[in-house]
Amino acid sequence: MALSTSANFVKYLLFLFNFFFVITGVIIMSVGLTVQGAYHGFRDILDAKFFSIPTFLVVIGSFIFVIAFFGCCGAYKENYCMTLTFSILLILIFILELAAGISGYVLRNDTRELVTNALNGSMTQYGDAKHGDITLIWDEIQVDFDCCGVENSSDWARANPTMFNESYIPMTCCRPQTGAVGMVSCPTKEGNTLRKTGCVHSFGDFVKAHAVSLGAAGIALAVIQFFGIMFACYLAKQIKLQRLGVTSY
Repeated sequence: MALSTSANFVKYLLFLFNFFFVITGVIIMSVGLTVQGAYHGFRDILDAKFFSIPTFLVVIGSFIFVIAFFGCCGAYKENYCMTLTFSILLILIFILELAAGISGYVLRNDTRELVTNALNGSMTQYGDAKHGDITLIWDEIQVDFDCCGVENSSDWARANPTMFNESYIPMTCCRPQTGAVGMVSCPTKEGNTLRKTGCVHSFGDFVKAHAVSLGAAGIALAVIQFFGIMFACYLAKQIKLQRLGVTSY
């Protein structure tokens, strides 16, 4: 017995949905990889939480390609088991993406505290020959985000008083002086040579923005896939009725 008109319509809608489903897989993998790439240079100081969610999204995106296969085959062959499996896997992906999205927004709210702890914990290692990577990361942060210290330049003297004081701080706290020759004086409160913004603000905003993108991607794509769940469940029901010889319109 052939599928009803409405079931056939849903069948072809499911094909179309699978096309978009694969695209969402590409998008969610791209978001995860992009955020991983953005955080990668700061991996030695950032909390592991900033890397777990992007990795989670990449894994989900990879599974989506496998799941789409069940959806296409189940709809094409009008196979109840494959369509039901597709529905169950879609529900699982929906839950995982929703969880990843919520985690992204929770991470956004915790960003300031986590970044503050990361910066404070790594300041004492600056200039240590055994922690050259930390020194390099701090220099990159202060130059790229035009900042100095955690809240301000005085944090260096507080974190490592044996190496720094109010007039002796990392040179990356100072903006390059055009045309300067020989010795350069930087830590002056006047003028715009000293970077006065704390890195917890500018660098923290950068980290927070990417955490928001993780949350938005997870929740937005979960909403899209909710409609796929409805299509798949309806088609599975119609295939089962067909096998039982029940006509539905």
